[in-house]
Amino acid sequence: MLILCIGDLHVPHRASDLPQQFKELLKPGKIHSILCTGNLCSKTLLEYLKGISPDVHLTQGDFDDFTAPEHLVLRIGDFNVGLCHGHQVVPWGDQDALALLQRQLDVDILVSGHTHEYKLGKCADGLQINPGSATGAYSSLKESVVPSFVLLDLDGNKATVYVYQLVEGKVRVDKIEYVKPSTAPGSSTGGSATAMATAVGPVS
Repeated sequence: MLILCIGDLHVPHRASDLPQQFKELLKPGKIHSILCTGNLCSKTLLEYLKGISPDVHLTQGDFDDFTAPEHLVLRIGDFNVGLCHGHQVVPWGDQDALALLQRQLDVDILVSGHTHEYKLGKCADGLQINPGSATGAYSSLKESVVPSFVLLDLDGNKATVYVYQLVEGKVRVDKIEYVKPSTAPGSSTGGSATAMATAVGPVS
């Protein structure tokens, strides 16, 4: 099951569009679901994402002018996956602070953004993914940003993370694998994962 993790595009305020090199890779029919961390800042881009896959899950960024949930919890295959923009987590991008949210949501994988910098962390609570900014939009933390997004392939208890980065006009791909322990947080479908989910629909 292939899932696109993307966010912090900031179009048109900080970037004009997705890089053409990324558009050539993101074709309809290949991606099962999309998890967007927010700060699209453009309803046109939201429609573009729906053209890649109609199953789009979006959380509210601090610059979005449309309303979306603050957090989402989704059951995708054998994983509970949490989604948020990340500006609510202080210090921004801090692994321990994100781990606290991960425990509160009771998820195996937490996808967040806001820092505009790709980052992947493995911790006792599971996997943390920040797909970065797909347009390379600057942030208050970093002026020079490498455009990036993540494809997440879930197969049973195995998660394979493919990070795509645009470096000097060329797309570079790195691969990281993660196996969910049998006793990992989020292995149950009830409890806080259900209670804290907001406007969550099933992922088919």
